[in-house]
Amino acid sequence: MPHDHPHHHHGHHDDHHHDHTHGHDHRPPAQGHNGAHAHHLHSHAKPEDDAADLQVLTAQFIDGFVTAADKASYLKLAGVPLERAGQGGETALKLVDIELKTEWQVGTASPSFGSRELSYLPFPGQMVRERTNMSLVYVSSSEKVLWDIRDFLRERL
Repeated sequence: MPHDHPHHHHGHHDDHHHDHTHGHDHRPPAQGHNGAHAHHLHSHAKPEDDAADLQVLTAQFIDGFVTAADKASYLKLAGVPLERAGQGGETALKLVDIELKTEWQVGTASPSFGSRELSYLPFPGQMVRERTNMSLVYVSSSEKVLWDIRDFLRERL
């Protein structure tokens, strides 16, 4: 899968070459990762690359689900289990709902050095990003568990 995320270039092309020494694929993007190289690439990839890959995969997975004519088949092909272990045993939890939640990030708030106040940065309009996330909702007679699709995909990578 091609890496479509930015690679902190710092304005020089020699930095770009340096970034590629950390487990990136040098083949044309059309071929993407194949099975033989995937483990090697991911074991040396930087965490932010893995996070960006996961973000792209998550978006593709959600788009595929939303547009699938047969959603049950889509989930089956993706390997989403209809039952999971819960407090009541191996197959206690049953998949009953797929929850989609759309959020728009309009700013960031992070701890400030030496202060209890958060450092807040509201975004200008063009920086506001839409994010849709999906949860797999499993229930049993005694519990309800939401499994974030990112966690499901992370386990499969």
